[in-house]
Amino acid sequence: MVKLRMRRTGCKNHATYRIVAADAASPRDGKFIEILGWYDTAIKDDNFKIDLERVDYWFSKGAQASTTVASLIRRARNPQLKPHHSKKAKAAKAEAQA
Repeated sequence: MVKLRMRRTGCKNHATYRIVAADAASPRDGKFIEILGWYDTAIKDDNFKIDLERVDYWFSKGAQASTTVASLIRRARNPQLKPHHSKKAKAAKAEAQA
């Protein structure tokens, strides 16, 4: 089975990730099939890029995305969405419940 997941790159204490299509049995930083994008934790805004055409291709082949990659894909398809852990998202959720 093919999984869409993140592969850690970068230096110690400065993690960056590549979003890859990989076999589910391969280790996190091991062999992969294709690089689909990147994610940089040090950048505030526009901290990721994903090739959505290739993501759709892999989904059509039966690939499954990890929860973090699924969240990034959702944000790439709808740029208005904020990360679920951002302060603005928490404030908006609190207002909606009140």
